[in-house]
Amino acid sequence: MASTGIQARMINEERQQRWRRFGIYAALTIVTIILVFPILWMISVSLKPTTETFSLPPRLLPEEFHWGGYAKVLSDPKFRTFLINSYIVGLAVTFLSLVIGTLAAFGFSRYRFFGDRVAKLFVITTQMVPTITLLIPYFGVIVFLGLYDTLWGLILTYLTFALPYSIVMMNGYLDTIPKDFDEAATIDGCSPLGVLVRVLLPVAVPGIISTAVYTFLLAWNEFLFALALTRSMEMRTVPVGISMMVGEFGLKWDEMMAFSVIGSLPVLVLFMLVQRFVVGGLSAGGVKG
Repeated sequence: MASTGIQARMINEERQQRWRRFGIYAALTIVTIILVFPILWMISVSLKPTTETFSLPPRLLPEEFHWGGYAKVLSDPKFRTFLINSYIVGLAVTFLSLVIGTLAAFGFSRYRFFGDRVAKLFVITTQMVPTITLLIPYFGVIVFLGLYDTLWGLILTYLTFALPYSIVMMNGYLDTIPKDFDEAATIDGCSPLGVLVRVLLPVAVPGIISTAVYTFLLAWNEFLFALALTRSMEMRTVPVGISMMVGEFGLKWDEMMAFSVIGSLPVLVLFMLVQRFVVGGLSAGGVKG
């Protein structure tokens, strides 16, 4: 009798686990569809003529694949200029924020000095200020420095946004690395910079990659400051270029979505290649040693 009751409870628990597992998978499937559908629709619209975009009922797959939007975008020099500018700004911001942020994080993580807690708090609080409130001050500073309508103006502006995150992220990751590594390397004759370069950075690769991905995405996707701090077509970036495709009397949806797809590809490919490192870096960086 007792064995029958135990067996019934086991069957009931197994049934509950199956339903719980089914609910989790169903929720994940719904969320995935919600997140992926805009991307699929963007690709679909880029392959349709404008007249078919608003057909009823709407169709995800076009009746006939239309490559005119991609041909127009790829053959237009100004769109290539937008892509090149975004690459230059994104890579420059990523490199500078990694170099400066890693050095600052190394100082915060391995040394104690007067006002270090205040400095850390200041770095963190800069992330809490809404960026739109800084538009006019940044505009004045960039104009005063003579960097208006230049890529250097965008790089400097984006660097001030990305650098605090880089410092916080790398500081959290370096804190998880035992200081015994530093002591062993110092005994072997390494300088502080040698400890950072030869010992800590190879171990901190996941944190470096996750920080690099974030800073590159920030610079690649930013729109407001790129619009306000540039004027000429030669200095525009991809987000601003997409917005400029909205005409006064019409909108060529196939060209706009084609350029959006082309502009999104670097981000998607980058994230797919380093996804494992990004997840590892973010989880490790959130744990204090």
